[in-house]
Amino acid sequence: MRCPQCEHPKSEVLETRASGDGNRRRRQCQACKHRFTTHERIDRRLPLVIKKNGAREPFERDKVLAGLRVACRKRPISARSIDETAARVEEAVVATGGSEIPAAEVGRIVLTELQGLDLVGYLRFASVYQEIQSAEDFVKLLAPWVGGEAEGTNDG
Repeated sequence: MRCPQCEHPKSEVLETRASGDGNRRRRQCQACKHRFTTHERIDRRLPLVIKKNGAREPFERDKVLAGLRVACRKRPISARSIDETAARVEEAVVATGGSEIPAAEVGRIVLTELQGLDLVGYLRFASVYQEIQSAEDFVKLLAPWVGGEAEGTNDG
């Protein structure tokens, strides 16, 4: 492991701790004695995400994390909770067992996780994910939290 300070190729591991889905290592450069932290994560085979336009790209947990951060911006939710939510989304994506997953399915998984985390974050994400265009659409989205069917949505 190269030192980020002096680029020396050798460092000593001072401490190793388990963290989530990998290890956190505290290191010290053998040349300049600079201390730094590295994170080691298990490299799993993640599926390709099939976008709306048919393009395929590797699943990226960081994209899920960025979406969660935007949805939960200025909400009383810890960074740790958001990280754990992103980890659960990744686990659910891997658990599908396929080599490909539609982006819409990833979005549904994120929504399911946000539902239990924060209502406002859920609504923010859902309004973009489900392409809410009108106040009526937004009221329908709120219906489960405001007592069942939204006003004016009954078919009978």
